[in-house]
Amino acid sequence: MKYIIRLSYNGAPFCGWQLQKNGTSIQGELQKTLSMLLDSEIPVTGAGRTDAGVNAVNYIAHFDVPDTAAADPEFLKYKLNAILPKAIAVHEIIPADPGFHARFSAVSREYHYFIHRKKDPFMENFSHYCVYPLDIGKMNEAASYLTGEHDFSCFEKTGGNNLTSVCTVYEARWERYTPAHVSALGYPAGPDDYIVFRIRANRFLRNMVRAIVGSLVDVGRGKRDPEWFRGLIGKGSRSDAGESVPGKALFLNEVRYQEKIQNPEV
Repeated sequence: MKYIIRLSYNGAPFCGWQLQKNGTSIQGELQKTLSMLLDSEIPVTGAGRTDAGVNAVNYIAHFDVPDTAAADPEFLKYKLNAILPKAIAVHEIIPADPGFHARFSAVSREYHYFIHRKKDPFMENFSHYCVYPLDIGKMNEAASYLTGEHDFSCFEKTGGNNLTSVCTVYEARWERYTPAHVSALGYPAGPDDYIVFRIRANRFLRNMVRAIVGSLVDVGRGKRDPEWFRGLIGKGSRSDAGESVPGKALFLNEVRYQEKIQNPEV
């Protein structure tokens, strides 16, 4: 029997999603706990790999349970949340069609990257503090060149083992937003103090979003112009692009599938 598991995690304590020999991963923690609870070796397949320190909300994975192993989804969810580290929260476990695959059935993934532009002690763990003035208009002009099918090797971490660096970006833009502690508690803030970059694509390369954001920040600071950014795509190398921004402010926040994954609680 195949099951879909929906979860969220704070990436700070982990070496990333993917199982590694010399580090604690989200995949490894799930596999270890599921295997213990079901008394059988349970591999877990995720929608994609997130790097060390990167977070996820409503991440999708799947696992198969042998016919000999009993699995009550609600009880399993309860036990997982009781045993897993506090940085991992399981939201639901539901039966899946036999042909479902968390990675290959996905049609798009969306990431958000958060930046705060004034000192804020309540944002340090999940947002990148950028002290420089940023021209959001120019950053969005540059971001518009990302949409479509392109070779994004200029934003790919050196040594990546992807068969292709071609991805299709459906949308990419910067937006202003208001954090909860500003709107609910009255923390002093201006209209441009908090911005978020949203990008959705069919697939992403290793380090791609963080390198894109770093390059767009260079445009926003006036170090580069939007046409420079346009020239990078499909032609530039990783050394031509900007520095990668920290992973703590990056969230994988949505994985879309051809058919909507139904939540039995809705």
